[in-house]
Amino acid sequence: MLSYIVRRLMFLPVVLFGITVLIFALISTLGPWTRVATFIPSPDAERHVDLEAIIRKYNLDDPPLKMYARWVNNLLHGNLGWSQSSHMTVMEAIKRRFPATLELTLFAVIPVILGGIVLGVISAVHHNKPVDHATRIMAITLWSMPDFVLGLAVLMVGFGVLGWFPPGRLSAWAELEVLKSSFRSFTGMHTIDALLNMRLDIFWDALRHIVAPVFTLACLWWAFMLRITRSSMLDVLNQDYVRTARAKGLAEKVVIKKHALGNALIPVTTVAGNMLLGLLGGVMIVETVFNYPGLGLLTSTAATRLDVPCVVGVALFYAIILVLVNLVVDVLYSVIDPRVRLE
Repeated sequence: MLSYIVRRLMFLPVVLFGITVLIFALISTLGPWTRVATFIPSPDAERHVDLEAIIRKYNLDDPPLKMYARWVNNLLHGNLGWSQSSHMTVMEAIKRRFPATLELTLFAVIPVILGGIVLGVISAVHHNKPVDHATRIMAITLWSMPDFVLGLAVLMVGFGVLGWFPPGRLSAWAELEVLKSSFRSFTGMHTIDALLNMRLDIFWDALRHIVAPVFTLACLWWAFMLRITRSSMLDVLNQDYVRTARAKGLAEKVVIKKHALGNALIPVTTVAGNMLLGLLGGVMIVETVFNYPGLGLLTSTAATRLDVPCVVGVALFYAIILVLVNLVVDVLYSVIDPRVRLE
């Protein structure tokens, strides 16, 4: 196991090298001001300064290979360029917005995994019965619905009609409380920080704001997880070893929990990494609909304002997360499936 993890970790630099080469090649095709903003993490990248002077000052007319080496060196030092839409460095913008996206994703992952697996198993066990038909229809309907359509419907009902779940991340009064020196920020996630500061009023306010976007994200990927689990469980329930367990007189609950469920979760684990990345990608639309200030809203705003350095920085950040998540999924797959021999 350890040697496999070490081999995968050694392979990570190769993957990241390919990603950086691709991104740098795309940057090289852009206009001069965009390239300047990508290389310079300061307000000098704004368009009101002299372009030629900036190029000479920062040696931006060097050969491409030398420029690539300098750009990678900047990345290793946390320099992702200057965001003209946020008026700060890209790294600073990511640091400020990522906790909100992480909070939203974590809240959505729990109902997706638990609800999807539980209902998928129930649907498979009661194959072609009313509960199976009901969950299948619900899953197909939700999975077929575009993110923004479901988000707008949830926003209209949850806030426009009921007035329960407002958009944004915090109310105005709660934002002022969070900015006070007496409120300590431990994680950047308002729900957790509010509990650690013993501020239940801020916690409930943050919870009211996060329910609607979490519900939207969870519904979409819950349907995906349900269908994968149901399909895998149906396949396992038709295997010979399950029939043998039933023939021995074992209770159906024992057959499902001890013999079927573990094997049915193997394909689910495989797609779990892609599901997490799908959640991170889906937040771009969901955060825009609900005006939730996370990485998704940052990226969509940067894209509409042609802030390429910010978009590139977030894309590189997501690429690193993708590589790490795939590593974790591979390790979990080996733990769940005893047939895999990593040594």
